[in-house]
Amino acid sequence: MRDRQLEVYQVFDHLSRERVVGLLSEEIIAEHAANPAGPHSDALQRVLRYLRRAPVQGKYLIVAVRPWAEYRIAALTGVRGQAPTVLGDGPYATEAEAMHAVFLKRVDALRDGVA
Repeated sequence: MRDRQLEVYQVFDHLSRERVVGLLSEEIIAEHAANPAGPHSDALQRVLRYLRRAPVQGKYLIVAVRPWAEYRIAALTGVRGQAPTVLGDGPYATEAEAMHAVFLKRVDALRDGVA
């Protein structure tokens, strides 16, 4: 027996992705670069809400290698008890720079149809 709920969710996700990709613009990216923590416009809030819905596996997080001095990006494995994989990106001098770098990685994946 097939699970219709999964099929409906896939259609919903596909339509949501199309709307979010349509919202992406240089202005939205510049707005996030200016203030990654907010406040954000309605369009940027919609993009961020979609990105936060992603499954845990492959999700990015910020690691403070040296607190207040050096930050890197790591990816979650999705396996309980397994440490995140630190990526070769960075280092970033501020948390805001790292937050924007994560946002750019997610936007690129979204445009490529991966996220």
